[in-house]
Amino acid sequence: MAKALEQELFQYILRLDEAEKESVLQMLKTFVKGRKKKATRVSIKQYNKEIDEAIARVEAGEFNTHEEVERMSKDW
Repeated sequence: MAKALEQELFQYILRLDEAEKESVLQMLKTFVKGRKKKATRVSIKQYNKEIDEAIARVEAGEFNTHEEVERMSKDW
């Protein structure tokens, strides 16, 4: 299946003009560059530490309300 997909992609690439090829190349580079590294598992100890830190931030008032987040997303 992968071989057929690669052949089909190649056939379409051959039909592109130079500007289109450059555009597709940049798009592919962005896809590959944007890949996230595989998530690594954290220990229960680390997980609990992160939860405790998050709770402390909320208790200290370091959070955004739902309305604030909605307003920020509209401005973005």
